[in-house]
Amino acid sequence: MKNKYKSYWRKSGLKGKWGEIYLNHLDQFKPKNFLEIGVFCGVTARNTCEYLNEIHGNTFSYIGIDLFGGKKEAVSDEIEPTFLQKQNFSNPLKKIYYNYIVKENLNSLESNQKFLKKFKNNIKLIAGDTNVVLKSIDLNHIDYVFLDGGHSYQTVINDLEILLRNLKGKNKVVLCDDYGKASFIKEVKNAIDDFSEKNNIQIRIISNRFAELIF
Repeated sequence: MKNKYKSYWRKSGLKGKWGEIYLNHLDQFKPKNFLEIGVFCGVTARNTCEYLNEIHGNTFSYIGIDLFGGKKEAVSDEIEPTFLQKQNFSNPLKKIYYNYIVKENLNSLESNQKFLKKFKNNIKLIAGDTNVVLKSIDLNHIDYVFLDGGHSYQTVINDLEILLRNLKGKNKVVLCDDYGKASFIKEVKNAIDDFSEKNNIQIRIISNRFAELIF
């Protein structure tokens, strides 16, 4: 694998070593048709598309689902990153540049489309709450899912149940963020544990952060 995880001067949930660990996991399975739930500011999406393009050329596909600033439709207790509320940056130059000079909301659909325009023929960005929109998407061709969207118990359970109905028995990978102690969210872990126990699916913990499920 030649690609290195890049931040592109944008906000990302995978910082430092975590981006490299993510890409290395991707490289184990070399998927061609990818689904990301929780696009955020597009950094993981861009790194994923760069990787998929490296190994598959222009034949890969990427679907990204996010609220992109829209309203939650089905869950009132959703856990949202504080960044989305005020677009705060630890780097003051980023705050000035994005909030006052270009006046760009990095989590918006428009910002992500512009950021990923290099791969416009390979990607599809969908704005919406996965509790509503995920069940209407054709997922049968998906090889690999990175699940880092809504973090409430109900949303995680809903996402996993829909994915299972479409991917069960096809030996497809679902990599869930925020499971292990490195980025632990209680609601996420509880949902994954309950789902896995109910459906007799083994959980493999990656680097004390991610949960790998094979459907």
